[in-house]
Amino acid sequence: MLWIILALILFIVQIAAVVIFEFSRPYKAVTWMVILFLCPPMGFLLYFFVGKEYACKRLMNREDRMLLKQIKEQLSDRCGCETKKERRPDVKPKDRVHAMLENAAAIPVTAGNETTVYAEGTQAFEDMLKEIAMAKRHIHITSYIIRNDQLGLRFQQLLIRKAREGVKVRLLYDGIGCLRLGKSYINRLKEAGVEIECFFPLLLSLFNRHINFRNHRKIIIVDGKIGYFGGLNIGDEYVGKDSKLGYWRDTHFRIEGNAVLWIQYTFLIDWFLVKGEFLTDPEYYPAQEKKGDDRVQIVKSGPDETSMLELIFSCVVSAKKRIYIETPYFIPDPGILFALKTAAISKVDVRIILPAVPDHPIVYWASLSYVKELLQAGVRFYFYEKGFIHAKVVIADDLACSGSANMDIRSFCGQFELGAVFFNGGVVDRLVRDFVRDLSVSKEILLAQFESRSNFQKCKETFARLLSPLF
Repeated sequence: MLWIILALILFIVQIAAVVIFEFSRPYKAVTWMVILFLCPPMGFLLYFFVGKEYACKRLMNREDRMLLKQIKEQLSDRCGCETKKERRPDVKPKDRVHAMLENAAAIPVTAGNETTVYAEGTQAFEDMLKEIAMAKRHIHITSYIIRNDQLGLRFQQLLIRKAREGVKVRLLYDGIGCLRLGKSYINRLKEAGVEIECFFPLLLSLFNRHINFRNHRKIIIVDGKIGYFGGLNIGDEYVGKDSKLGYWRDTHFRIEGNAVLWIQYTFLIDWFLVKGEFLTDPEYYPAQEKKGDDRVQIVKSGPDETSMLELIFSCVVSAKKRIYIETPYFIPDPGILFALKTAAISKVDVRIILPAVPDHPIVYWASLSYVKELLQAGVRFYFYEKGFIHAKVVIADDLACSGSANMDIRSFCGQFELGAVFFNGGVVDRLVRDFVRDLSVSKEILLAQFESRSNFQKCKETFARLLSPLF
């Protein structure tokens, strides 16, 4: 009898600890209490390693902080960015979204950019490889996933060649995303002179309790003047060679102009976080030629800054006519969920495209668990049937944002992400055309049909939703 009492006391203490530590995140508290109930001995151990709130272990000293501040100020001045006191006459009147971006975002709006939008990987990768081949000074790459396959080998061989030519090549890869990459791939790069670092390796992440915080950014910067970012990792499936998923629909960007400086800035901060080396040489921030008229704001977010969540929420609550969303994983936080329902009830045209074929079943079931209540509010859902849709796009009226972040809690609060807000009609119009084209190969989900799914399916969705804050 005594051991039962002790076990009960231990269980109550564990529950109390979760409630105390997660009081500001009730949706996570519920998830962890479910896990503790299902497996009391292991649940709290799992919480110890996975549930910890992010804290950066590598802090900048006073001199580095001053240099970082100086770089930001110089970049802002050089970019001719908008400020509260100086606003160009062509800028639209400030609404809630613009006010949030101006006051909360760490990176200002830039002008003079030229943006190319890719709707699939084949042409995007060819352009990336072409630009890398022409690099003269430095190449910086961050990728969540790198495969040791045909495409991955093309990148490897080209980076080896450029390093041997004397170009400074730096590569960051994620410890979990590249868990199956293999040491031989990495060693060949190192032997050629490529500086390659792992973002939170598996064993170190367990020791530091950082295993739940991943670098999900996909960045390539060539000579500090050409930048690529978006949803594409490096692997054959991203050009449609996965036998299960088939055609791969994604959204990726090539950009020239002032915005590239802020992509570079993001990479160099990540490099410091992993390597402890703060790169401040002016050569990494070269003068930019005005290439176009695109107004772009780079948005970096992570477990230490929730600017992506704030951006998406502001876009949704401010939209008056339309909200178009494409995402492979749909697990909105409570605020965005309520904002979407309110927008639809207010007769805003809210449409969301999800993949018909999942790549992660449990995450897919969690996504479906939100569909019924939003359908009842008037949101229209569609299953993309041409292949797998991996695009991450939110269009709110005449503004669009896209990048590496999915529409899920993990991207908002647990991963390092990079995206951009596009203000001009050209890029936004292109993303709208892509969305409309995707609708033409998608099947609308009707409420009556959706409600007829089996009880077993509903149980899977309920269970997945309870665990969704961990995905």
